[in-house]
Amino acid sequence: MTKQAPTLQKISIVGPAGPIESLIERPPNAVAGIIAVCCHPHPLYGGTMQNKVVHTLARAAQDQGVPSLRFNFRGVGGSGGIHDNGVGESDDAAAVADWCRRELGAEKLWALGFSFGSYVALRLAAACDARLLVTVAPPVQRFDFARLEVPRCPWLVVQGDADLLVNHESVLGWARDLNPAPQVEILPGAEHFFHGRLTVLRSLVGKWLGCHLKAAR
Repeated sequence: MTKQAPTLQKISIVGPAGPIESLIERPPNAVAGIIAVCCHPHPLYGGTMQNKVVHTLARAAQDQGVPSLRFNFRGVGGSGGIHDNGVGESDDAAAVADWCRRELGAEKLWALGFSFGSYVALRLAAACDARLLVTVAPPVQRFDFARLEVPRCPWLVVQGDADLLVNHESVLGWARDLNPAPQVEILPGAEHFFHGRLTVLRSLVGKWLGCHLKAAR
């Protein structure tokens, strides 16, 4: 039997810097009341909501029956505004979360992010009381992660040990100093964009989300 594809809905959300171009994907028999908000990598280096790693994170949530919402940060694609070094982008993510609660009735938020999007997802998780948090290749050497509030929800960090942009030892050292500490998974041989490892990433994140689904509902 062919697996039914998720339904896609393109929307524009009113944000603090203008419209926020967004895409909702709903799997068949979607779980009600939960949304996975997925944050993309750095806008100044080609990051968009169509990034393959971000798409993989969205698919991992959909594998658990949870709808996902990907969106373009300010100044990217059809989103208004200009790049704001993670501060304005965090405001964009918060506006998206508020819209999901108000318009979709999704009171329970999962925050997922890749690279620069990890920084935004971490800020979103703390600000909006996310139920689950996934950060992939968090650029701890480039952004001041140490100053961010540590969320109390279950948290997964995924990092490749062949990543030339984000040093996995730095990620391990940062994570060890957090309280509570997140679960950290190091993927051997995986580089920053997880070329050839996206299926492994989807399975790893999906299984982790599935293990926490009941507690996060």
